Amino acid sequence: MINYSCLGVIAAVMTLAMAPSASWAAPGGQVNSGAVSMRITVDAPSKESKVRLWAPYPVSDSHQKIENVKVEGNYTLQKITTDPISGSQTLYAEWTAPAGGERYLVLSFHAASSERKAGPPPAQEPKLPAEVMEYTKATALIPTDGEIGQIAAVAVEGLTSVAQKHEAIYSWVVRNTFRDPNVIGCGVGVVEKTLAKRGGKCADISTVYVSLARAAGIPAREVFGMRLGTEPGQSDITGGHHCWAEYFQPGYGWTQTDPADVRKIMLAKNLTLDQAGAERSFYLNGVDADRIVLDKLGRGITLNPPQQGGPLNYLMYPYAEVDGEPVEWLAAQKQLKYTITFVKD
Repeated sequence: MINYSCLGVIAAVMTLAMAPSASWAAPGGQVNSGAVSMRITVDAPSKESKVRLWAPYPVSDSHQKIENVKVEGNYTLQKITTDPISGSQTLYAEWTAPAGGERYLVLSFHAASSERKAGPPPAQEPKLPAEVMEYTKATALIPTDGEIGQIAAVAVEGLTSVAQKHEAIYSWVVRNTFRDPNVIGCGVGVVEKTLAKRGGKCADISTVYVSLARAAGIPAREVFGMRLGTEPGQSDITGGHHCWAEYFQPGYGWTQTDPADVRKIMLAKNLTLDQAGAERSFYLNGVDADRIVLDKLGRGITLNPPQQGGPLNYLMYPYAEVDGEPVEWLAAQKQLKYTITFVKD
């Protein structure tokens, strides 16, 4: 755990890594890279108010390189915490005695991301390892019984391998859901509501996939991330948060999949299911390079240090509390404001 604190209005700067390494070799396929900067401000009614802020903190993995990380702000305390199960990290800051002016924090870093494409599954699948079986269990926000259980049973009837079952469930989700542009943000991932209307945004559709996969005995979980800009120069990616999913393929490992993006592309390009064959194939066992993973903390989470506002649906956007009261993330622009920019290499 890294700790840093400063008092007063003098901005503090912390550099956590060296400049981007030219020696990093992407696994293959397309690559996107550039500088990301997120500025967060929180308005509170008085100087005496205690303000606490949590935000996802991206880390490197085999498909993304996060370097030159800096945190700046006029906070009184700032630290990075690590989830022992998923390895996800969270940025935490608090303002307990601000000297005046706005409470602000800037998180900046360089990101390089490659396509995440899985290889073909082994001819004979090994047994699922015990440590991933936790991700086959139901939770309060990821049901595996009722309608979900019935749909999964029909979808995978007669199939034996994880690869076959995954493809059947992925295909069911793509065929039977649609992207609803009227949903605010990325959606809230309430499976029953999504199934009732068969529509939603990425968090809604991804949670349906995860629930169905778990109901079929496949380890699966949500992935929360952010899309990078694709145009030369600087772009505003404030609205670029995105949720997708991954499942555990024996003999290969965690494999990312994104039925929600298929439905998004179909809506944007006015494609039928048959016309979207290339997209359906691509996102079956992989995702594009124009995104980074922010965290895999899951749903209904308790943050570190614990928040006072009850379990958090998910941590993809910044989350803040003022004197212990949550700042609503879907209608937070009066108190919690943030902008994210990307400068493409």
